[in-house]
Amino acid sequence: IALGEATKTVQWAMEGRKVYRFTAAWGDERNTDDLEGDITATSVLRPSRGDIEGVLKNFTGDIQQTPPAFSAIKIGGERAYDLARAGEAPEMQPRSVTIEKLTLTDIPDTDHAIFEVICGKGTYIRSMARDMGRALSCLAHVSALRRIQVGPLKEADMISLDMLTEMDHKPSGFLRQVETMLDGIPALAVTEQQAQRLRQGQPVLLRGANAPIEQGAVLVTWGQKPLGICSIEQGSLRPKRLFNL
Repeated sequence: IALGEATKTVQWAMEGRKVYRFTAAWGDERNTDDLEGDITATSVLRPSRGDIEGVLKNFTGDIQQTPPAFSAIKIGGERAYDLARAGEAPEMQPRSVTIEKLTLTDIPDTDHAIFEVICGKGTYIRSMARDMGRALSCLAHVSALRRIQVGPLKEADMISLDMLTEMDHKPSGFLRQVETMLDGIPALAVTEQQAQRLRQGQPVLLRGANAPIEQGAVLVTWGQKPLGICSIEQGSLRPKRLFNL
């Protein structure tokens, strides 16, 4: 949850590296690709550990993935899940996603397997479970899913809804710095004069032999405070989203 000026950093949270823990339930596919959907196909086959480990390599790296019909992707200006709930069959187009790592962590019983996946933006874990089930000829859906990391924030950093309620919805002791989600982009310190130009919406020419020429996003700081997010274009620092701190 981002509050106040931190909402300006949400884009980088969404685009950052994510880690999920999920359970694939073998034996049936569902129209939502998760536990809440209707069963659309079944199988009596169950994969062995060796079978599962043998297909993991097919689901790592840059892969093509077709999103679930019950997803927020827009088709013809409408959300796919709205079309699916209305009884239509939205035509979902495959797209490229990046899977950094996929690990089988446990097999609690013959009907379930637990995985952890490190992935990039746009990955659907429900699609991954569905496609693994098809690759193993046993069919599958997601029966449990938990995001355990997004960018620098890990599972240990989470607080429960009950804990938030006990704080009277004022979690000041748990709030992170505005720039927390920007750990993955370069940082650049500027002088007071340069900071003033940026605040006025003016570019700042970067001088020096090692000055960067192009950079999509940098965290600009002045003194000990984050000033905002800028881009570097043709050797000039240009303001994109400045903080009012």
